Amino acid sequence: MASAAIATGGQPTSKRVLPGFHLSLGFTLFYLALIVLIPLSAVFLKTFTMTWQAFWETVTSDRVMASYRLTFGASFLAALINVLFGGIVAWVLVRYKFPGKRLIDALVDLPFALPTAVAGITLATLYAPNGWIGKLLTPLGIKVAFTPLGILIALTFIGLPFVVRTVQPVLEEAEKELEEAALSLGASHWQVFARVIFPTILPAMLTGFALAFARATGEYGSVIFIAGNMPMISEITPLFMITKLEQYDYAGATAIAVVMLLLSFVLLLSINALQAWTRSRQGGKE
Repeated sequence: MASAAIATGGQPTSKRVLPGFHLSLGFTLFYLALIVLIPLSAVFLKTFTMTWQAFWETVTSDRVMASYRLTFGASFLAALINVLFGGIVAWVLVRYKFPGKRLIDALVDLPFALPTAVAGITLATLYAPNGWIGKLLTPLGIKVAFTPLGILIALTFIGLPFVVRTVQPVLEEAEKELEEAALSLGASHWQVFARVIFPTILPAMLTGFALAFARATGEYGSVIFIAGNMPMISEITPLFMITKLEQYDYAGATAIAVVMLLLSFVLLLSINALQAWTRSRQGGKE
């Protein structure tokens, strides 16, 4: 190494595993354009074939607006539920030792491995009026399958791993010495959580929320079987887009897709901005 440094005028050479910067950057841009930018551009270009009046009437009809409210509202609520209970699951998996811990840890990833259609059929079977869980809820006047509540449960199911797997490594790397020091100085357990633990995991929880929300807004397979698909009641926006495609109304389908894309982008941008603000405050305090 010393001889290499002398041969280069005292500057040690840096060996890169991958090819040079320009080649790697060119491949990266080409791949992103091929996989992301070109398909998204096609959606916008197809939408531009419509007149503004036709576009506005398509994306603001009563049926489409109802599907927006259901899709984004259920996705937002499901992401909030996953942040709360997914954070608890991550906490238990990191901070406690108990029999069957590895099994439970593996079960968290089940929504990733399970085909969405299988998940939808399973949930619909369980929560149907004659299902194992549904027949217990029906006497109480609670109907889950083929209602917006069923959609919420399906979206919560598929979004849980995003929060757990985002928060879990942050908890594992958290410094327990800070918690012990706070307790030794007289802080209560609630104060330790609010002042020490929660600020540490907050950016990870926001990231998990954003991932779960993004997945839920575009979910189709696990929702379609339990939703009931009743217009104005339990019809999600992705299903409405499929209906447009089956009617060969490609411009109408892409118009709705553009609205969903823009709304999702604005919401995710807001969440990322909040996450960056949180991290900057933590950095300022340090």
